[in-house]
Amino acid sequence: MAVQTPKQRLANQKFNKKVEQNRKYGKKKVSKKDKDGKVSISKYWVGALLFLLIGGGVLELLKFII
Repeated sequence: MAVQTPKQRLANQKFNKKVEQNRKYGKKKVSKKDKDGKVSISKYWVGALLFLLIGGGVLELLKFII
């Protein structure tokens, strides 16, 4: 590890205090248990992707028929 100057050490200690305070009073960390079962994208985007995939498949089928 690199050697820190006294000024850097004080700045790092101040930063760590702020981080600890935010952890204590701020948002709670999201654990893996909380995220299980949730889709990471919204229903709108799932619908849009399905529309594009199914619509493309329908157009390909129409191209073979016509």
